[in-house]
Amino acid sequence: MPYINQKRRDEIDGIVDLMREKDIKADGDLNYILYAFCKRFVKPSYNNYKNFCGELRQCVTEIERRLLGPYEDLKIKENGDVE
Repeated sequence: MPYINQKRRDEIDGIVDLMREKDIKADGDLNYILYAFCKRFVKPSYNNYKNFCGELRQCVTEIERRLLGPYEDLKIKENGDVE
């Protein structure tokens, strides 16, 4: 995960807060935002697109590792594992 320095986080967190205020959901809204950002602001080149996709994949990996995994473990404790 990109553990960016605190100053940069403070600058970017306003964007995250605004997304919440605008009720951005992961049901199409987020997909649209990320695609539109890429299409409008990532300079067209194989390497730039590859790097952008890599950032998205790393985000997925971090969500699975830090959020989804512990959630699954909690549900196993609550409901029992598959036999």
